[in-house]
Amino acid sequence: MKILLVEDNHELAQSLAELLRAHSFVVDLAERGDAADQLLQQSHYDLLLLDLNLPQLSGKALLRRLRERGDALPVIVLTASDSLDQKVICLEIGADDYLVKPVEVRELLARMQAIARRQRPGRENLVRCGNLQLDLRTRLFAVQGEELALPPRERGVLEALMLAHGSAVSKTKLLDAVYGMDEDASEDALELYVHRLRKKLEPSDATIMTLRGVGYLLKQKLATSEGDISSTHPTS
Repeated sequence: MKILLVEDNHELAQSLAELLRAHSFVVDLAERGDAADQLLQQSHYDLLLLDLNLPQLSGKALLRRLRERGDALPVIVLTASDSLDQKVICLEIGADDYLVKPVEVRELLARMQAIARRQRPGRENLVRCGNLQLDLRTRLFAVQGEELALPPRERGVLEALMLAHGSAVSKTKLLDAVYGMDEDASEDALELYVHRLRKKLEPSDATIMTLRGVGYLLKQKLATSEGDISSTHPTS
């Protein structure tokens, strides 16, 4: 999951970003509202963590712009203000949640998981592709109930493919999902991650297909009586 954290307190932003990265999230930082607005139009994010008191462009103004563009990106407002009126305004103009700083990390993670779950049909915590499953609460993978240990980059690639609902994901989107804006994204590295994932998925009935000129697709492999392979999309 890739997150844009918009916070003008540099020390707080760095501290929270480190905590989120320790939980295997990809985090980009912006300290000004206008800079965040540019990033939101240039890159794909799964969640926006938004302070309200920002230089150049306020958090509420940024949120309004986002919704006026028709962007449904989930937004959690993080602010020092516990004003009920402000909370109501933020929710009315499109925030998905509202937390008052200082934020307890466990609560923030739980709110993030709840938002991720709401994006799934049936709002289930488990995403499945055959006997491969992803638990949205822990962000851990398992094959037939046995944990599939993955390093952060490979986990990010597989998570992006799992959450694509059986649709192909381009190399550009996969690179965007696993690299922050200050990191050097490499297609060669991505191909290596996919190669390693294919090896690790061999005991499962999930496989990663290469669609030339399109990207990658995670699908379930099912052997028919004639020995052919058919596929079904991942289900929640």
